[in-house]
Amino acid sequence: MKKICVVTATRAEYGLLRRVINEIYQDKELELCLVVTGTHLMKKYGYTIEEIEKDGFPIAQKIEVSTQGNSEKEICYTMGEMTMKFADMYEQQKPDMLIVEGDRYELLPICSTAMMFGIPIAHISGGEVTEGAVDDVVRHCVTKMSYLHFPGCEAYCKRVIQLGEAPERVFNYGDVGVENVRKMEFLSKEQLEESLKISLKKPYASVTFHPVTLEKDTAVAQAQALLSVLKKHKDMNFIVTMSNADLHGAEINDVFMQAAEENDNIFCYASLGIVRYLSLMRYAEFVIGNSSSGIVETPCFGVPTVNIGDRQKGRLRADSVIDCGTDEQSICAAIEKARSQVFKEIAKNAVNPYGDGETSKKIVETVKKFLTKDCINLKKKFYDVR
Repeated sequence: MKKICVVTATRAEYGLLRRVINEIYQDKELELCLVVTGTHLMKKYGYTIEEIEKDGFPIAQKIEVSTQGNSEKEICYTMGEMTMKFADMYEQQKPDMLIVEGDRYELLPICSTAMMFGIPIAHISGGEVTEGAVDDVVRHCVTKMSYLHFPGCEAYCKRVIQLGEAPERVFNYGDVGVENVRKMEFLSKEQLEESLKISLKKPYASVTFHPVTLEKDTAVAQAQALLSVLKKHKDMNFIVTMSNADLHGAEINDVFMQAAEENDNIFCYASLGIVRYLSLMRYAEFVIGNSSSGIVETPCFGVPTVNIGDRQKGRLRADSVIDCGTDEQSICAAIEKARSQVFKEIAKNAVNPYGDGETSKKIVETVKKFLTKDCINLKKKFYDVR
């Protein structure tokens, strides 16, 4: 029996890996080694390990980190601590394969340590470009450390190959976020109201705004500009999912929490979980912020996205996405466009470029095929594009 290690460090990443984890867990020829770390174990970020436990997956190991990454120095300390603790975990668990998703900085110690142990890595969501974030650099580093690649669309497959990865190890099965939308059992509006303890009778927008890590000291000013606009729309409610543990994320959260205390149309939640998050998105008048979910998942619902700033610059997007600047005037104009009947019709008919929603099963089947055939050779040759 082959042991597959899946590591999750954040609420968003777990939401995307959830079906992959389930496919492994249900397969009688595979052993799931689920490792939980990062903000999942922090009360400040909603202690989201409870969501994993509620789903019933056995957790092989919890790896706590003592720092929270609110400064450059703390992030470096966190990465150093994770390197040591993951070295202990790999030595103890001895997995045959590691599966990771995305581009969070935590992946650098997680993957580099696995690489030193000779553990092959399967990377989901490589090949993307987000020019406004350090995530871009992390993602491409993880690509070079990985053996199997599962990008979200054909254009991203080409980019992974352009980075020197052989085409026979790169697979386009669509995006795991789109699969979540296609297969999710959503909550009704009434269930959401009961769960969130708010009324959804007024139109509302879902809000997720993260710091742009390559733009130094702009996070709070950008969040305040966004809030200044939201406060003017008294005919709407705004439901905010708090920022992640990126640099300056805590400062943004403080700004939003203060706004929620002072305004009766702004509501803040540390974490909603994937079901509530996508259910809210489904009924929203529009989604606003700079999260990748506005680019990947929101178009599945035919709901407009107002994408603020450069954090997602470079990603493929559907016609339902409105890009705008970080100043109040640009955000106001984008919201006005998103709320127009003409644009709502465009969003309703937009085509999502990220696949048809049959992803996780194909990923696990491919990983299993490579493991059972014992055809993995970590002496990768650089593939030159001709």
